[in-house]
Amino acid sequence: MSNPTHPRSRTCPVARPAGLLAPALVAALVLTGCSGGADSRPPGSKGTQAAPAPTPTWAAVTGKPRVIPAVRDFSPADGRGWRPSGGARIVVPAGKKSTLADEAQLMAQDLGGLTVVWGAKTVRPGDIEVKLTGKAGAERPDNAAARSTADESYTLTARGSRLTLTAPTDAGIFYGTRTVKQAVHAAGGLPEGTIKDRPDRPQRGMSLDNARKPFSADWIENRIKEIGDLKLNQFQLHFSDDQGFRIQSDTHPEIVSADHLTKDQVRRLIKVARSRHISVVPEIDSPGHLGAVLEHYPDLVLRNAQGRPVRGAIDISNPKSAQLIDSLLREYAALFTNPKGADAYWHLGGDEYQALMSSDPEAAFPQLARAAREKYGSGATIEDLATGWLNDREKTVKAAGKNRIEAWNDGFFSDGKVTADKDRTVDYWTGKEIGKRDPAAFLREGRNVMNFNDEYLYYVLGEPNQFTYPTGERIYRSWTPRVLRGTSPVDAPAGQTGPDRIPGARFAIWCDLSHAQTPQQVAAGIRLPLAALSQKTWNPGTPTMSWQAFKALADQV
Repeated sequence: MSNPTHPRSRTCPVARPAGLLAPALVAALVLTGCSGGADSRPPGSKGTQAAPAPTPTWAAVTGKPRVIPAVRDFSPADGRGWRPSGGARIVVPAGKKSTLADEAQLMAQDLGGLTVVWGAKTVRPGDIEVKLTGKAGAERPDNAAARSTADESYTLTARGSRLTLTAPTDAGIFYGTRTVKQAVHAAGGLPEGTIKDRPDRPQRGMSLDNARKPFSADWIENRIKEIGDLKLNQFQLHFSDDQGFRIQSDTHPEIVSADHLTKDQVRRLIKVARSRHISVVPEIDSPGHLGAVLEHYPDLVLRNAQGRPVRGAIDISNPKSAQLIDSLLREYAALFTNPKGADAYWHLGGDEYQALMSSDPEAAFPQLARAAREKYGSGATIEDLATGWLNDREKTVKAAGKNRIEAWNDGFFSDGKVTADKDRTVDYWTGKEIGKRDPAAFLREGRNVMNFNDEYLYYVLGEPNQFTYPTGERIYRSWTPRVLRGTSPVDAPAGQTGPDRIPGARFAIWCDLSHAQTPQQVAAGIRLPLAALSQKTWNPGTPTMSWQAFKALADQV
């Protein structure tokens, strides 16, 4: 951009070659008249006072804002709306050191290289003004994860050729910038009027199995940016399983697979996620799915009564097992950092422990039954021992600073002597396991239940075990956050199924048959399901747009 303190010609500069811009943005810039600039002076003027910037002209933006997810409320007004124009700026009154700086700079980049100006500047025709409402947002750590949907709300007003974006926090500002970016891509700009928007569910995201199939750091970073543009705010990373352990380890380097992420790569991914207000949820699954670790610790592998090893299962009756897993939990809790004051997530796993998938666990694994009775008294079962195992692992990660703890639903048991910690979120994925429990039972217990419904939200490579690749259309048409299992809403009172009890959902990519798809095919296959998930977790009502129109819009934004 030209220096705004120097005179320049009346032609409108574009900061980047048109070939690098989205077609709709190029069209918007071509349609707009020159905004000139406050530095332009009438011919022959000898004064130093800048002349007012002329109002840019452009073809009116009509209809509703075209974005995914659809905005919750739009009040139209008479006018041309707003389009990015040559000479347009992003004005940030709070200054370059404010928590809004990175959001403003990202939006400037997304819109083709607009200039960002800081401090109390006059908002000129064509400009975007970005500011926080109230003091609460300014007091939060920069890029802190939202604590509620109110933190993620924003207001966008297109009026008189200017655009104003306000929000209580920088998280809300970020989502407003995503609306601007998408609207420009899809329709060239925003129609005249006011958008008031906020999500329905506070937790919305994607889970990636990077253990069975290694994905590159670049591929993961691109997915993080993709879900950020869709206003999803969580990224779960399952990096340890039977087939691989995929992050560098300093305490146990022997367990790390050849194809893995370095800690520096993980730190960059965390930084990128944080800049998009996405919380990273690390997962080291235990006491099952530990094959890659146990390959180097054969003395800790669970064995049945006949002495046969059980792949992936650790012997939770052996005190050395807890020592090993706790050392890993402490190491990676220190790697996956969070902004000061922000919620810090950790996923304990807890699913598919093979000892509990036996028809007679006590007979098949007598050492576990004996350890349960020794630790918890007469009548204690292997389920109690497994519950105690997760409770102890939760204490480890809490001591390391994590305060939002999750586990898979088949790691929770009823009517035992030992109860799962009350604050542990149930990640409900299946109702097919032995001793399966209806998700309503967890809600009645007062637990929060995160939706991972494997009927709609499980993308399992190779489609084993009767899985089929989920489609965006099916999610869009028939799934809601209340559909926790199967295809029907959970049978629970409305007071138990709101955002405070079912906080949201994640779409999960599992790589059971890792070579069934390339990373590029996975990215293509999950694109529309992620868009549909974004829509259904942001806006609780029945979509007003047809699936065909939604799909076409997803191709534009």
